[in-house]
Amino acid sequence: MTEVAPRKTPLYDEHVPLGAKMVPFAGWLMPVQYTSIVEEHQAVRNSVGIFDISHMGQLIVEGTDAREWLNTMLTNNIEKLNVGMGQYTFLLNERGGIIDDLIVYRIGDQKFLLVVNAARTDEDFAWLEKWHRLPADHRQDADATTITDRSADFGGVAIQGPRVLDLFHALFGEDMELPARNHIVDVRFDETTVSVARTGYTGEDGIEVFFRANDAVKLWNAALEKGKPLGIKPCGLGARDTLRLEMCYPLNGSDLSPERNPIEAGLGFFVDLGKPGFIGRDVLLKTKENGPREKLVPFRMKEKGPPPRPHYAVFQNGARIGEVTSGTLSPSLNWGVGIAYVSAAHAKIGTQIDIEIRGQKFPAIIEKKPLYKKSAS
Repeated sequence: MTEVAPRKTPLYDEHVPLGAKMVPFAGWLMPVQYTSIVEEHQAVRNSVGIFDISHMGQLIVEGTDAREWLNTMLTNNIEKLNVGMGQYTFLLNERGGIIDDLIVYRIGDQKFLLVVNAARTDEDFAWLEKWHRLPADHRQDADATTITDRSADFGGVAIQGPRVLDLFHALFGEDMELPARNHIVDVRFDETTVSVARTGYTGEDGIEVFFRANDAVKLWNAALEKGKPLGIKPCGLGARDTLRLEMCYPLNGSDLSPERNPIEAGLGFFVDLGKPGFIGRDVLLKTKENGPREKLVPFRMKEKGPPPRPHYAVFQNGARIGEVTSGTLSPSLNWGVGIAYVSAAHAKIGTQIDIEIRGQKFPAIIEKKPLYKKSAS
């Protein structure tokens, strides 16, 4: 079988001159770091950082049937979205397993933008297409709704950190108003229009900007230039991972998978079991009723030492009770932190556990989300 070469984002040629170390990720060549993961992490916590998120998929669902049909495909309730609003949600298989976690924005009365994980873009599109083709008696106008993958023609950046408002005004004008959280607006930039969403994956205030691929370099360089007085740093996948782990935000493919459902992952808040008919609902109802067999929990190491990593075993009183799915050394807390699936009986906050690291057990404690809080910095 011929190996497919990793793809490059529209910003690839900007990363290397900035000192980026490029690595394959989800089928793309992406910067893992520029200077250091800790420096980039602290820039986001204390000032502002910018990430290339052009590898993420962008799907458009639109048409007279779009809202009603999409609400049968996703767990959260799209009926609650006014135009210009977004929400975190899941695309599930029939077993209730997570195909993808994503953000859906309502960008028109019957037009939606789905920002999906890079490794799942093709799978998501195929899954939506499959179900869209199936006949449904209640869908009078199914053929009028279309699903388009615009990923190849669009890019994106995430600008995150407490100085984001200053940079937003520097980029788009002092008279422009930053959108409310989880809202998206179209904004003029130079000779074009970009979409700015008040969303992010770091736990800090921030925006995600989506634009045509041929505008990527111009926006990236403008953000870096105008962000200089604010201490902006370009940031890679390494800092993205440490930032999201401190907040206990899950990573698809590590903490979320088609074998796990949102109730087990502790993300039932983003599932509206009150709305009928979405794929996987029956399984989730049973999980809610019976209780999950395992739960995804955050933990903190109790001693300085090697950080936890994925697939390390979790023990309590000598018995194996679960497995780490994500782990790192937290730059903000200076402790090893992680998240793990453990048996539900042992998933309570404050439970003492052990993480097996290279054949040796190290003590840890199950904590409340998020692991990082502003007062801890």
